[in-house]
Amino acid sequence: MTRALSVAMWSIYRLLVFALAAASGVTPVHLLEFCPSAGPDCHSDDDAASTSRSSQRAVKSRWNGNVSELIQDLDQFRVSCKKLLEAFPIDEVSGNFVHTVKNCIFSKSIPTPLKGPLSLAAVSKDVIEGILDLDVAVTQSTDFRLYASGGRLLPGSEPLAHRYGGHQFGYWAGQLGDGRAHFLGQYSNRKGEIWELQLKGSGKTPYSRSGDGRAVIRSSVREFLCSEAMHFLGVPTSRAASLIVSEEPVFRDKFYNGNVKTERGAVVLRLAKSWFRIGSLEILSQSGETDLLRKLLNFVIDEHFPSISSNDPDKYLVFYSTVVNETAHLIGQWMSVGFAHGVCNTDNFSLLSITIDYGPFGFMESYNPNFIPNTSDDEGRYRIGAQADVGLFNLEKLLSALSPVFTHKQQEEAKIILKGFVNIYQMRIHQIFKAKLGLLGEEEEDSYLIPFLLQMMEDTESDFTMTFRQLSEVSHLQLHNRNFAQMWALDDLSTHQHFSDWLNMYLLRISRQQNDGDVNRQNRMKNVNPRYVLRNWMAESAIRKAEMNDFSEVELLHHILSSPFVTQETAEEAGYAARPPSWAQRLKVSCSS
Repeated sequence: MTRALSVAMWSIYRLLVFALAAASGVTPVHLLEFCPSAGPDCHSDDDAASTSRSSQRAVKSRWNGNVSELIQDLDQFRVSCKKLLEAFPIDEVSGNFVHTVKNCIFSKSIPTPLKGPLSLAAVSKDVIEGILDLDVAVTQSTDFRLYASGGRLLPGSEPLAHRYGGHQFGYWAGQLGDGRAHFLGQYSNRKGEIWELQLKGSGKTPYSRSGDGRAVIRSSVREFLCSEAMHFLGVPTSRAASLIVSEEPVFRDKFYNGNVKTERGAVVLRLAKSWFRIGSLEILSQSGETDLLRKLLNFVIDEHFPSISSNDPDKYLVFYSTVVNETAHLIGQWMSVGFAHGVCNTDNFSLLSITIDYGPFGFMESYNPNFIPNTSDDEGRYRIGAQADVGLFNLEKLLSALSPVFTHKQQEEAKIILKGFVNIYQMRIHQIFKAKLGLLGEEEEDSYLIPFLLQMMEDTESDFTMTFRQLSEVSHLQLHNRNFAQMWALDDLSTHQHFSDWLNMYLLRISRQQNDGDVNRQNRMKNVNPRYVLRNWMAESAIRKAEMNDFSEVELLHHILSSPFVTQETAEEAGYAARPPSWAQRLKVSCSS
């Protein structure tokens, strides 16, 4: 990536700027402003958002009203690998031993059952019933624990491990692949959707390299909770159906310092419309397997990009343009909730522009463009403020991977498309921040108002999530009077020497919005500014209990984070919207999982 492009990345608003551009993806978020339970835990005065919430409740009630249509017997649940097996050549070498794989997309690989008693630590009813058409009651059975951990194969399953490569921390790493994940098959649900089921932590594959094929409780709890939390935040993501834990010992050097500890194995049953990633194409291009590269591209386009005609001579170029655009939007949505992926390698970037492979991620607490969630990232390559730059780098590598199927003219056009990434991203960031501040229309001073706020937040180390949330909850009169009682994040922000200047600008800006009173503004802002995100300390607290076979906090967090825009009593009592505890600053997360 050229220095000029990198500098351009930061120019939109000082670091707007950087992109911590955090304002929620806007449109999908409105669908999430609801509380799944009708109990007293939910307090939402967002009457203006009632239409979207009513729509969501209507969907819920339709599911609840059709329990008899849900599958009650796991023997009746079937997946299929037929489409993938017929579309692509399979590795000619059988067995789970590590080897260099050529001229194929998948290797056949059987999961290794977890040892010892199995426990169901968590389950997503939204996924089980809403996507898999299963009655959630079946998850309490021994059969489900076996199916969801690799101990027994689902009817129709012919497990596969995917071959891919990738650029890791900026350098080509060669063959990578599913080193501890098994594709179980595709499931076509009653809504006509096709989902790919995958187990993570289910044992060795031909791509395990020096790994043992397992995942431990702490990383699996984080993946389960975050993939579901991101969905309800409105961010495109893979989903998690269940989390099974075992008594099987797994040895991990958590911080790569020679201190190996015994942990316990766990498996997450996760879903996505597709698990293909940039690295899926890179390995084929790097290996000179152009025919197979073209075959995979045609499959991905036909299956997942219906707006692209299979007969279009520019279909690969249109595909690339779409991925560039959607990747810019995805990273903007990450920034909208202060999410740092932690390991933005090309093998972790989805071709469908969804969030996949949750590892050493983190939700930023104090606003800091240099926030690095991954302690293994010594140089800060994947710091939150650099995610857009890294997205551009990954898209450059995608362009390189597509070069064998591009004509010279298409290659040049693709370079122009790539240059447009910066503008797409900056426009998205601008829209996001305006939504987070409740701004309507377009005024010239918006390009100053937003970075001014971010700079004050950085200077005062104000909490990212709660600053925007409390701005959503405070009235015009409270702002005018600077009455921030019980609003700790705004109270921190107000200590800045220029806060009064910014506040006066903001009050004047929102006062010019015709027919937009406090209630409308507050409702609109609360729909894009969550009150709860999966902070590392919250996940850590749940993990410590889970490692003692107490899954109550995992369940609580899953419930709370399913309605992140709605104030909930249980969440308030647990301190999930309070100032983070002092010990939270000492937490470290690494790639070890």
